[in-house]
Amino acid sequence: MLIDVWQCDALGTYASVSGNTGDVLRGAQVTDARCRATFTTIYPGLYQGRAVHIHFKLRPLNAAGKATGEFTSPLFFPESANAAVAARAPYSQKGKADTPNAQDGIYRNDGLQLLLSVKGDPVRDYTATFDVGLNIG
Repeated sequence: MLIDVWQCDALGTYASVSGNTGDVLRGAQVTDARCRATFTTIYPGLYQGRAVHIHFKLRPLNAAGKATGEFTSPLFFPESANAAVAARAPYSQKGKADTPNAQDGIYRNDGLQLLLSVKGDPVRDYTATFDVGLNIG
């Protein structure tokens, strides 16, 4: 499985927007033999109209290494973690989020991607693990 992950920076800007270039806060990995991958990144910032989130895309690979389909979704964070991070610099430059999870259209319609299994202080060391089931039959 090829997994892509991308997100905005602490101030809510994506690498490919507003004149930014490069693959900052974007990455892809092929899963290991247990179909697992690990990504290390920063806590995403916020931007108007969306709750704080990270995007991921799954692409099943055939024996030749070619993608046979894809699934894309965001991952959302608990509001308590969002508030703790938003109170610290540089995130605090953006002010309070205008769109909590409950008001985000994608979260509202399919909010099963809330990262609840977390460890650590979200301001310094936030670790989340999640499982994704994908029917590729």
